[in-house]
Amino acid sequence: MEITSEPRDNPLRVEKRRKLADLRAKGHDPYPHNFKPSHKAQHMVEAHSHLVAGDKTETVVTMAGRLMTRRDMGKAAFFNFQDQTGTLQGYVKLEELSAADQDFFNLVDLGDWVGLTGFIFKTKRGELSLHVQKFQIICKSLEPLPEKFHGIADVEIKYRHRHLDLMSDATSRQVFITRSKVFKEIRNFLDARGFLEVETPVLQPIYGGAAAYPFSTHHRALDMKLFLKISPELYLKRLIVGGFEKVYELGKNFRNEGIDRSHNPEFAMLEYYEAYTDYNDQMAQFEQLVGHVVKSITGGFKITYQGKPIDFSPPWRRLSVMAGLKEYAGFDPDTVSDADLNARLRALGADPKKLGARGEMLMEAFALTVEEHLWEPTFIVDFPVEVSPLTKSHRSQPGLVERFEPMVAHMELGNAYTELNDPEEQRRRLEAQESKRKVDEEAQPMDEDFLQAIDSGMPPTGGVGLGVERLVMLVTDCPSIRDIILFPTMRFK
Repeated sequence: MEITSEPRDNPLRVEKRRKLADLRAKGHDPYPHNFKPSHKAQHMVEAHSHLVAGDKTETVVTMAGRLMTRRDMGKAAFFNFQDQTGTLQGYVKLEELSAADQDFFNLVDLGDWVGLTGFIFKTKRGELSLHVQKFQIICKSLEPLPEKFHGIADVEIKYRHRHLDLMSDATSRQVFITRSKVFKEIRNFLDARGFLEVETPVLQPIYGGAAAYPFSTHHRALDMKLFLKISPELYLKRLIVGGFEKVYELGKNFRNEGIDRSHNPEFAMLEYYEAYTDYNDQMAQFEQLVGHVVKSITGGFKITYQGKPIDFSPPWRRLSVMAGLKEYAGFDPDTVSDADLNARLRALGADPKKLGARGEMLMEAFALTVEEHLWEPTFIVDFPVEVSPLTKSHRSQPGLVERFEPMVAHMELGNAYTELNDPEEQRRRLEAQESKRKVDEEAQPMDEDFLQAIDSGMPPTGGVGLGVERLVMLVTDCPSIRDIILFPTMRFK
């Protein structure tokens, strides 16, 4: 179906406008200000599943939905209408309708929103139906329905015209209902543990908290450059400094980066910080949080994603960066020379921009050789200090920091640290990042206001980030992030 190429004088549109004119000529309002349904389709199905063929109820109900199909049978007709909860069959005898309602029925089209009053019965063939006694058009549509009622095959149309996807594909609607449930269960889990939900600025004078290129804008009244946040981290840590012990934000981040199956420039992120904890505490809490969400949505810890099983039952595997390289990369990270490591990465087609410090090269080797082997939930732990400017040094392994990234189905699901709270060490790290910005625009910029906050004292803290959309992808078995974002970023037409 080519939505955008149809001419405005398409015969179906012409016919719809003719019927709209006829309704108005007869004195009917096809766009009333409101309508008050009393029941939903799914509730009717659940409440009357016990009926046998030929049974009917005495209760009169009022329902509303979009007309999806119609089958005329002389002076009677069957049709299907759809509301947010599902689809129900309707049955109407013209002779039972008022003259005004007959006008509405004779001039209704597929795609119109209808208001219906009647009683529930089950047909001789066992189809639960609404016997309509009052029929009204409550919104006359002028755009034809998609030709297919089982999902739009063209992904360009599916993503760009989400309303057509939702009205024609019940599975897609369920994906976004599930997405909403994931957000709710995350909040339920954290709220029950005493976390406080907060909001941090979307417009920031200095971006930080992640290695990413930002979107920028200009504030006219203040005559200053501002950035859309790439992470709420530096602001959430200020709250820990201020005395809050458990805080989280569940909202949007913005990163001016590429688009692929697991990346969208605008995306949902959970970050939470908890005083008096470290990354070991947060590994345990993270697997409990994800397990809670998965079990609440699917009924258990085991799911199937893209045809392969995944078991979220705790405890998850722990794999250090160095152990992963030894197991899968074909070299010993403790003894390999920088020159040999650089040559290996070039042979693998690594991005030359990522062939800098030794720790950066080790992480690039990890991404190119190890991640493809990580399907079951795995915590990657203990990263090189060069790639972790906001993370506390490892208590027993020099050159490493206490950081973990959960990996599931070859995707990074999050990022977490034992947070760096040594003010002098934090300044040295940010100064090192600032010095890299001439060659790496994604390096963390210097933020004196944040450093002043750390100077004021932040207790030992564990911090966690969770990519919510990737979790939604997993529990809905969707292969692309665009399938689970209602309005993904696309090139403007």
